[in-house]
Amino acid sequence: MKGKINLRILAIDSSATVAAVAIVDNGKLVGEYIINNKMTHSQKLMPMVSELLTTMDLLPRDIDLFAASIGPGSFTGLRIGVASIKAMAYSLEKPVISIPTLDSLAYNLPELDMIVCPIMDARNNQVYTAFYKWEENKMIKNSDYLGIPITELVSELQKGTEKVIFVGDAVSVHREYLNKELGGKCCFAPDNLLFQRASSVAQLAKLAFQEGKTESPVDMVPFYLRMSQAEREYKNKSK
Repeated sequence: MKGKINLRILAIDSSATVAAVAIVDNGKLVGEYIINNKMTHSQKLMPMVSELLTTMDLLPRDIDLFAASIGPGSFTGLRIGVASIKAMAYSLEKPVISIPTLDSLAYNLPELDMIVCPIMDARNNQVYTAFYKWEENKMIKNSDYLGIPITELVSELQKGTEKVIFVGDAVSVHREYLNKELGGKCCFAPDNLLFQRASSVAQLAKLAFQEGKTESPVDMVPFYLRMSQAEREYKNKSK
């Protein structure tokens, strides 16, 4: 399929409270549904997919490539989103592309001359995060994917002089603290770009496809970054 001119992508993001579905046709966003109201992805996600396809006068077989935000994020939400994409792609014998959630969050923002820092709420004053910069019209990740206390993130950012823009659901949790500790060095994405967008997942999938980075549906797995609470409790009891 590499080299194909027309490429229709269906993408899903269910990594947090937001449930999002988008269709991108040859690079053009033609439809996107976003719901940010309670985490009921098991009931809402596939009906959203069906409704979007119907609205676009498309059938599942009309999709060339399926993409999912694979994490980090909610363990349950990620499993639902990844399983949904895998099932559709497998039944239609179509390829998939896995997109890290932090990458797609950072991609919400246009090219900026500052550090882009997505922060996802990992509870207990911890965040999932990474650092990005735009260089020569390309978004570059300049760190590992991290699951760290918000205090550790702030300490790291205080070492530098560059301005930082934050995006992600943890902004609403830590905005006051970030403003206090970083002052004029920090700013925040506007509300319409703050949360996960399936369209960003689709656009990154398009770029990955152009680089030949497709996968088989059976190989797509969630990226949890850290163990679930149940797994951590079990591990502690086993010591």
